[in-house]
Amino acid sequence: MNTEASTRAAAEAAAWVARLQGDARVAQTDAAFQDWLRSDPSHEEAFERATDIWSIIPGAMLTADDRPKVAARPRIARPPAFGGRQLALAASLLLVFVVGVTVWLSRAPTYTTAVGEQKVTTLTDGSRIALNTDSSVRVRYQPDERRVDLDYGEAMFEVAHNTARPFIVHAGTKLVRAVGTSFIVRRTGDDVVVTLIQGKIQVTDTRAVSGRPASPTVMLPGDRLTSTGDAPAKLDEQPADVATAWRRGQAMFSDMPLAAAAADLNRYGGPPLVIDDPEVGALRVSGVFATNDPQEFAQAVAALHNLRVEKSGDTLHLVR
Repeated sequence: MNTEASTRAAAEAAAWVARLQGDARVAQTDAAFQDWLRSDPSHEEAFERATDIWSIIPGAMLTADDRPKVAARPRIARPPAFGGRQLALAASLLLVFVVGVTVWLSRAPTYTTAVGEQKVTTLTDGSRIALNTDSSVRVRYQPDERRVDLDYGEAMFEVAHNTARPFIVHAGTKLVRAVGTSFIVRRTGDDVVVTLIQGKIQVTDTRAVSGRPASPTVMLPGDRLTSTGDAPAKLDEQPADVATAWRRGQAMFSDMPLAAAAADLNRYGGPPLVIDDPEVGALRVSGVFATNDPQEFAQAVAALHNLRVEKSGDTLHLVR
């Protein structure tokens, strides 16, 4: 949910908490409240947050004799009632606090890299995120979970162990759940590749299958899960040194189509590699190449397959 929608839901939730305190509450009020709850899945969470804060604000305002005997964490039941003047003041404070907390929570720290740049960030719990070229993640830590959204690009996650707060990476339609482990997630549009380096993770598809939630895929070290479009995800193996080659400034290819290898190197900037002939693009390439030197790659491939490297402006064309 974006910041504007979160703020609106928080304000509406605060208004409902105050409305449910009033002396004029009738059956129609309760019915309208239930309709509001059902109208959006985020409303229940917003209302729970509002009632949590309500249980603190009025209690701080009242004397010991005035305080009602209520549960500390009211949920979807009716919150405790107060006098008119106290109610109005508490409701005003509630609106300010709920909206403020919601806006603060929605301002997730964002970490990005430009084309050709790499960056390592240490989070507040000790977990580390290494971002590859042209990547972006948003960190949204909550009391019960640590969530990171990979909006685009590639990142390696080294997760600090905490069984009470699972570490969840959201990329496209995939949720990667970990406790203490290291893994890599790459997202290109809706295509997602997850490679486990160490530990164990669960990968869940957020799309329902036949109306039921999809069963999670449990991955072990060396496993690679590839999800492309609506096709079923494929599970194979990839050595850790290949998956992490970019951390060393390298790209490692094993019998990869030349077009795919060129596209991978183009992510890192420098003179772009262009292959116009599909037959040339289908040629296979293997080897270890520097990510910051596409010209060296082009010359090596040209020598291997008897091709020519033609330069047009800043672009390198591989041709027969």
